[in-house]
Amino acid sequence: MTDPATPLTGPTIDDAALWRSLQALATIGAYDAPDNLRGVNRLALSDADAAGRRLVKAWMEQAGLEVRIDRIGNVIGRRAGQDDTLAPVMSGSHIDSVTTGGAFDGALGVLSALEVVRSLNRAGVTTLRPIEMAFFTDEEGARFGTDMLGSATACGRIALHHAWSLCDRNGATVKEELARIGFLGKCDPCMRPPHAYVEVHIEQGPVLAAAGVQLGVVIGVQAISWQRLTIAGKSAHAGTTPMTLRRDAGLAAAMVNVKLHEMATSGRFGEHMRATMGSMTVVPNRINVVPSEVVCTLDVRNPDDDAMGAAEAELRRYLDEVAERLGVTITNQRTARTPRVVFDEEVLTTIEASMVARGLSHQRILSGAGHDAQELAAICPAGMIFVPGLYDGISHNPRELSTPQACAAGAQVLLDTVLKLANRP
Repeated sequence: MTDPATPLTGPTIDDAALWRSLQALATIGAYDAPDNLRGVNRLALSDADAAGRRLVKAWMEQAGLEVRIDRIGNVIGRRAGQDDTLAPVMSGSHIDSVTTGGAFDGALGVLSALEVVRSLNRAGVTTLRPIEMAFFTDEEGARFGTDMLGSATACGRIALHHAWSLCDRNGATVKEELARIGFLGKCDPCMRPPHAYVEVHIEQGPVLAAAGVQLGVVIGVQAISWQRLTIAGKSAHAGTTPMTLRRDAGLAAAMVNVKLHEMATSGRFGEHMRATMGSMTVVPNRINVVPSEVVCTLDVRNPDDDAMGAAEAELRRYLDEVAERLGVTITNQRTARTPRVVFDEEVLTTIEASMVARGLSHQRILSGAGHDAQELAAICPAGMIFVPGLYDGISHNPRELSTPQACAAGAQVLLDTVLKLANRP
C-alpha cells in the first residue's frame, strides 16, 4: 500500500489527449439542444452507438490492446502482463447514453481507462498482472428497460438468453440489434473474476461541488428498483361519461405518481429515498377521451435495503388499493432490482492514497446512480472515483459538464490505482 505521505511518481496522464478523446466521442450522436447547447444521443445499439463503438474499438486497437467482443456486445481490450496467467485489473464503463445525454456519463470512465493504457505505453511500463479495459452494453437501460445489461450479464445476474430477448418499444430485440450493428460477438460473456475493478465516473449530482472538493471516493451504490406498470381502464367520452362511472387509467397513474412523491418526502423510508415516474404512455392519448390504458415506469432508490423493501411493500399495497377504488387493473412488471452495494475497502484505500499523495481534496460518497462497477463488485473487489460536475452536477442532460482539470485528476488517480493493483502479486 502506498504511504500517503510519499508523493507519487511514475506514468502521468496526458490531460490534453483525454480531453480530445472526450470531445471527439461527443460528436457521435450529437444533437442541438435549446440555449445553444449540444447534447449526446447514443441510445444503446442504435446507429450512433454503433459508430461510437467502432471509434473506441479502433482507439483500443491503436493502443495495442487485444480486443474481443462477447455475445452481449461487451468490448474488452487486454494489455498483457509480465505474468499473463494472473487475473487482470480491469477498468471501464459504457458509451451508450440516454436520449438527452451529455458528453461525460460513461464516456469519461471508458476514455480514462484508455488513457491509462496509453500512459503506460508511453512510459514503457509492463505491469505484473494484465490490464483490461472495457465498455459494457446498455448500462443506461433507456432502450431495453434493464440497466447495466452488459455488465450484469457478464457477472451472472442476468442470463444471456433473457438479455437477448429484451425488446425496445418497436419490438426489436437485443440480439437482433447486436447482429444488425455488427457487435454480436462470439466470446462467452461469463466473465472470469478480475483481480480488481476500478471505474471513473462523473458524479451526476451536486455533493462534491457543494463541498468544494476535487474528487470523490465512492463507497458504494444505493439500492435501485425499476418497475413497469400497465394500467388497464376503459375508454369513454370525456363529455358524456359521469365521473362516478369512469375507469380512468390516467387518474390511476396520477395517483400512483403522487403516492411516490409522498413516500419519498415523508421520511418514513429514510431521508434519502428517491422516486420517479419517468415515462408515461397514454392510450388513446386524446384530449376528449378518458384513457383506457397507461404504461408507466417507476424508479425507486434507497441507500438502505430494509427501507427499500418496506417502500416496495407499501407501494404494492397501494397499487391494489387504487385498482379496487377506480375499477382498473394494474399489472406490475419488475424490470430491474439491485440491492445496495458496498465497495471493497482495500481498493478504496488505494484510491485515497493516490489522492492524498497528489494533494487532491476528496471525500467519501455514496452513489445515487447505478454503475457497471456495482455488477463487477459481485465477482471481484471494486471501487469508483467520482469527478465533480458543473451546474449542480446535472446529468442525463445537455448541460452535463466537467472541466479538463477535474477529468484529468480522476484519470490520474485511476492510473495510480490500476498501476498499484496490477503490480500486486
